[in-house]
Amino acid sequence: MNDGRWRKAGGTLIRVISVWAVSTLTMLALAGILPDFQLQADDGDTVTRTAFTAAWGAGAFGLLSALVWPVLVRALLIVPALVLGALVFFLNGSLLLIALRLIPDGRGDANPETAVVVAAVMSAVASATSTALAVRDDDAYRRRLSRLADRRRRRSGTPQTADRGRSGPPGIVFLQLDGVGHDVLAQAAADGLMPTVAGLLADEAGHRLTPWTTDWSSQTGASQLGILHGTNHDVPAFRWFEKETGTVMVSSRPASALELQRRAIARTHDGGLLTVDGASRGNLFSGGADQLALVLSMAARRGKGRRSRAGYFAYFSDPANAVRTALSFVAEVGREMGQSVRARVRKESPRVKRGGLYPFIRAFATVVERDVVVSAVIGDMFAGRTAVYADLVAYDEVAHHSGPHSRDAEKVLTRLDRSLGLILKVADHTPRAYRIVLLSDHGQSPGETFAGRYGLTLKDLVRAGCGLPVPRRAQRTRSASEARDAVRIALHRPVVGVSEAEHPAKPSDPVVLASGNLGLLSFPDIEGRATREQLDRRYPALLGTLAAHPGIGFLLVKSQKHGSVVLGPGGAEIPLAELRDGEGPMAVFGPGAADAVRRTDGFPHVADVMVNSMYDPETGRVHAFEEQIGSHGGLGGEQSRPFLLWPRTLTDPLDAMAADLPPGTSEAGPAGIPQAGPVGAEAVHRVLARWLRELSGPQVPLQQEGFTGAVRVDEPFPEGVAVAGTPVSASADVPVPAEVVPLRADAPDPGDAVPGARG
Repeated sequence: MNDGRWRKAGGTLIRVISVWAVSTLTMLALAGILPDFQLQADDGDTVTRTAFTAAWGAGAFGLLSALVWPVLVRALLIVPALVLGALVFFLNGSLLLIALRLIPDGRGDANPETAVVVAAVMSAVASATSTALAVRDDDAYRRRLSRLADRRRRRSGTPQTADRGRSGPPGIVFLQLDGVGHDVLAQAAADGLMPTVAGLLADEAGHRLTPWTTDWSSQTGASQLGILHGTNHDVPAFRWFEKETGTVMVSSRPASALELQRRAIARTHDGGLLTVDGASRGNLFSGGADQLALVLSMAARRGKGRRSRAGYFAYFSDPANAVRTALSFVAEVGREMGQSVRARVRKESPRVKRGGLYPFIRAFATVVERDVVVSAVIGDMFAGRTAVYADLVAYDEVAHHSGPHSRDAEKVLTRLDRSLGLILKVADHTPRAYRIVLLSDHGQSPGETFAGRYGLTLKDLVRAGCGLPVPRRAQRTRSASEARDAVRIALHRPVVGVSEAEHPAKPSDPVVLASGNLGLLSFPDIEGRATREQLDRRYPALLGTLAAHPGIGFLLVKSQKHGSVVLGPGGAEIPLAELRDGEGPMAVFGPGAADAVRRTDGFPHVADVMVNSMYDPETGRVHAFEEQIGSHGGLGGEQSRPFLLWPRTLTDPLDAMAADLPPGTSEAGPAGIPQAGPVGAEAVHRVLARWLRELSGPQVPLQQEGFTGAVRVDEPFPEGVAVAGTPVSASADVPVPAEVVPLRADAPDPGDAVPGARG
């Protein structure tokens, strides 16, 4: 035993000395290269004295980085992420200047600009050396992971037991590749762009790939809410207008995300997929997890660990991580600018503007968020958490502006594959075994924007169809002229063309919103959901103009006579109750489209008019109503076909869904057609929940002799909502029976699995 401890101590000492020596050599080399970096007295020094000075400076810099840097990062968590990225270089350079001041006799000196460069290089070299030494020594690597897991267990008050090793029940990591469609993933694996994914599929005992079908609203807000919280009821799009409050709900706004999460919990009476020992990383919603990082719905909430930026601390507390990510951020900004210039020079089509802040937004999504989320997931695995759900948004962001099949997007897929490979390698060393599940929330469909193809936006077309003023640029387009001609005929009087600036928008003007290739029209001064008859009386040419436009596939509008109806080109009008797949204006949208539209039609906040763009099944093209050449949000093509990549040791998704159906029923697709995969985000939630139950093992009652279990409920519950029949309010300590909070079979005492204990 003593020999083993001495070997460990000796190995640690050797690694520290090695990193120190490499840092010293790096500092000497930089002093020889950079004219404004000095390690000698003005009249010169011997080689030995110079080496001693470099060693002193490198040691002082390393010590300050280890002790002072974490304190600085924690103090700067209130700073926005992009600003923090810029401050990384300044802070690191400041630490180096302090270290140089600590060198005896004032032999170390550098101007501030040079200090930033020296500090960045030294941090990167030290990090690479330390990592290389640990990776080469498997025993040391395992000991680091074991110590980390032990520290987290001690902080959470969980005793160490003999059976808490990899012999216990496996955990599960759900890794969401945002916006990656089933066909895109399969092709990338086949073409060698994603060798890690290809290896999982090639292994007979590895993973299987299956598609699933989104709801009509094929976007992250609807899909992830359904996946994490079990329902996406009343989420008709990424953004929509709610008449009773006069507000626009936007899935990417913290306040809206928090409200959507509250409504989901109220509807299901369930905290979410991750309620028991879970972690939510980089998501729109918490899923009921106690461990949060970069979770949008929690971004505006106060309290320990509740602010979205709190997830940055664990990553940026290591200065080497901070410098490496900051350098990658700058490189990504340059890469985007170069790719944008290349696209313009080559006159690639379709193409959208990629200037302004977009290069920085892209760099944040593809570098900063990726690094922080992957690091958080690895930390969760080291800590042995039961369930982790993480979203990597890099591909989705790039595909919107470069196209889902572009070279730019393919390079992002390759980098995401490397992140997956890192997580899989880490899984071999974690204190418990893990099952890795890859999935996506939607795909993306390519195509020129609606405005780029027809010269006017959907809002312009709607205003022209209503006889309202439109911008002069839109007046000159054929679509606007046709709409205005239709208005003249319908009203039997001329319409004077004036600019919006001359006649500001009135409160009664329609609210026109876009979610990819799905448009939503709302008329605030019409109480409740507007009917076709009401709209025809007010705006006789509007619905006909929209339905006949070549860029629009179909409309959904309520009718007093037929219930809701679907309108399409050529005067097509089909009552929604009678609509079947393969018929009418929705024939090209494939199986399940009619059912998806019928479901959305029943939402309380469905728009007065829902507009889906055209779809060309031969090319897969749609026309986004936003400035995106890769889009999602409605029906049409790859956007509705995401994927599930799951270990073969877990139950097949269709079998998992069938097991949850009432006796005597069977799982089938639309109109009885056998399914290739789950239909709808809520179905995916049931599959993932089933997999969690399979892996969790026997459940231990929370209430045992001398103990009353309680879970800390931090979600905003509305009045009347109950957990397991017990009414609750926000931030209440609620007794929870065992059937609501299943415990791991290896839990040493009832308090171990109570959500709220932080690791």
